[in-house]
Formats: sequence, structure tokens, C-alpha cells
Amino acid sequence: MRIFIIEDDIWYSEILVYHLSLNPDYEIHKFNTAAEALLNLYLKPDVITLDYSLDDARGDEVLKKIKAYNPEIDVIIISGQEDVSTAIGLLREGAFDYFVKDDEVKDRLWNALIKIRDKKNLQKQVEDLTNEVVDKYEITKTIIGNSTAIKQALHLVQKATKTNITVSINGETGTGKELIAKAIHYHSERAKKPFVAVNVAAIPKDLMESELFGYEKGAFTGALNRRIGKFEEANKGTLFLDEIGELDLNLQSKLLRALQEKEITRIGGSGTISIDARIIVATHKNLQQEVVKGNFREDLYYRLLGLPIYLPPLRERGNDVLLIAKAYSDRFCKENKLSKKQISQDAQQKLLSYPFPGNVRELAAIMHLAVVLCEGDCIQADDITFQSSDTVNNLLLNERTLEDYNKLIIEHFLQKYGNDVLLVAKKLNIGKSTLYRMIQSGLIKHNK
Repeated sequence: MRIFIIEDDIWYSEILVYHLSLNPDYEIHKFNTAAEALLNLYLKPDVITLDYSLDDARGDEVLKKIKAYNPEIDVIIISGQEDVSTAIGLLREGAFDYFVKDDEVKDRLWNALIKIRDKKNLQKQVEDLTNEVVDKYEITKTIIGNSTAIKQALHLVQKATKTNITVSINGETGTGKELIAKAIHYHSERAKKPFVAVNVAAIPKDLMESELFGYEKGAFTGALNRRIGKFEEANKGTLFLDEIGELDLNLQSKLLRALQEKEITRIGGSGTISIDARIIVATHKNLQQEVVKGNFREDLYYRLLGLPIYLPPLRERGNDVLLIAKAYSDRFCKENKLSKKQISQDAQQKLLSYPFPGNVRELAAIMHLAVVLCEGDCIQADDITFQSSDTVNNLLLNERTLEDYNKLIIEHFLQKYGNDVLLVAKKLNIGKSTLYRMIQSGLIKHNK
């Protein structure tokens, strides 16, 4: 740590310098005037010990100037007199501690520096972890793809990071709505504050109010202690309400009031608590239709709409499927210390022909399994395994042309029967010459 000692008593400053220099990790700079010390703040001291009664300035004035320059500098006031009201005032202004010049000040100062060092180390660890999380949710890493639909979503995500506007994310299950919410949070001015996620669909409706707003001790049977709710946990940060369309109608009015008034009341409490949480909601439902059906309050809908972001299903994203598949394959290989795998043309075609009802989440599971099944350095079509239980409905989700469906069916049977053209023609009741013509034109893939 770099330590400034500001002390106009030359003899006393020498004692402090000697005492603190016993620790080789401390870099000591001494100054006899406040003016000289303030001119050297560019050296970025970690700690300053400040004599309260300097010849050229009062300690409280110097403290304010130091904190104005850099509020992260810890300042320890050392005074020749014990004055409780002065000490309290300086601590309120941001001083780390207040010591009286006596025989024990050296030991108290030594212990205070140890506490400051530990605090700064902890802050550094938290900052490093926060930076890791920010990097993890880097927008270009979170949203992979070049399709028009995903580029539009990416543009809106970047817009959302620049303000505190409420964000509503709509998309099918598995499209990555929570990842988008985290990307927005960790690239906003609230990045170092909490990100609190609540899955509305996973919490029984009779418990949701206490989950969101908390409760006081004795509010109901079993409330043995006070509990703060998710709104208070997310204060100064972001509250992510996933599957907001599942919220009970009775609770919707209480949520609306909390958002309008920016305050909540714990269950069993009488006072209000101010809240400052950025709201991001997500749903797979069409909330406009839910409003028409009477399942969702219209006033709450408009309160939550904010900046709407639509996440398209994977089947609408074309070649993004291959980019995401390769990203998941590379990540899984890295995590398991395996060599990277390529994806064969047949495997790519198989991925592109599948509608992915489970979206990105399903693709991740498929690629993890493919890496495990792969024998060499290239994932083959046989390594791609689809686990969907309703193949017909999933296939129809893609809304292909009849010609495309015919192609998929013929290629499936060719693969199933070892590319035996005569047998496939018999099974599908089509002329073998028609089948040969489709193969020769390149319309149907045929591996000899």
C-alpha cells in the first residue's frame, strides 16, 4: 500500500514513518503541509493519515478535498485532542477512523492499516469476479448469430444497456431470455449491484407475495423471523421476473402499485420501504392476448412493456443454428479438456433440417452429447441425436414447402435402408426412375 503521512510535527511524523516502514509492503510518503500533499495526490495513495490541526489548513477541509479528488482513498484522522462531536462529524464526512495522539496510536494505526488492506483485497476480489461475470455475459458472446431477427434483438439489447428503461422479453422457452436479461444488467450502470431472478411460474401463488415483498416476524404462522423480499434484494440492481404472464391476477395489482410508487410494504408491516430496482420481465406468452382474455391487467401490461425485445425461435434463424452448435461444441470441449471438433456436412444438414422445439437449450444438450459420442475430431450425422417425443409436430413447426417435406422423407428412408434406392422406392410407393432422377439432379442427397 502507498501511504501518505500529513503531519506538521516533524518529530511525530518521523515516528510514524519509522513505525510503518517496518512493513516492507508499505510505501511511505511524508508531507509537512496539506498543500504539498494535495499537489501529490496524482501518486494515487491508498491511505492517508491526516493531522487534524495543520498550520495551513483544517483537517475537515483537507478531508473534503481528498474525498473530492478520489473517494476511494481511506483517510485516518490523527488529532491532538479528544473531541467526540468532531470525530463523529469527520466519520460522517468519510474518514475511515479517528485517533487521538497518545501512546497507543501507533498500534491502533497498525491495526487500522491491516483492516484497510484486507478490505481493499476483498474489494479487488469482488471487482475481479464482477469483471469475469461481465465478460461471461458479453453481448456478442451471449447472442450468437447473423440472422436479421437476432441482429434486431442485439440492437435493442445494446439500447437497453444505456438507460434504466423497463425491458420486456418475449420468446419461446429455451430461446435464452434470462441470458439476455443478464447481458443487459451486466453492461448497464447497475452491473456491480445485485441481479435477482424470480421464476414466477415456479413459485406457488400463495407464496409469491412474500417472495416479492418479504414479511415481518409474526406476520403469519411460521414467520419466526423477518425476511426481506426480492424487491429489497434487488435494490440498486435489477429484478428479473421470468414468466410474468403466470402472475396471479390478485397479485398483479400489488405489483403495479409497487412499480408506480417505487415502494413496498412487507407482509405484516406498517411502514413503506423505498425501492430502486430496474425491472426486466420475460414471457413465452402473448401478453396482449392475455389482456384480451382477462388474464392480465391492461394497466400492468403497459407499465411493463417498456422496451420490448423479441427473441426468435431457433427454427426461424437459419444458419445461426450452425454457429451456435459450433460455439457449444467448442465450449464443451474446452470445459472437458478435449480437442475441438469440426461438424461434418451431413451433421450440419441434419441440424438444419430439425425444428428444435426446445430452441437453444435443446441445441446445447444435443451438441454436448454429440461431442461425447464423437469418435474422432469431426462430429458426424450419427452423433447428432434428437430426443423429441413428437417428431411429426416438431417437423411441422418449420413450415416447409411440400417439396422440402418430400425431400426430407426420402432422405430419411434412404438413410434408414442403407441408400437402397429400389427398396426405398418400394417403401414409399414411388417410381424408381423418379427417385433416380431426383438424386441425379442433386435434389436428393444419396451416399453410395
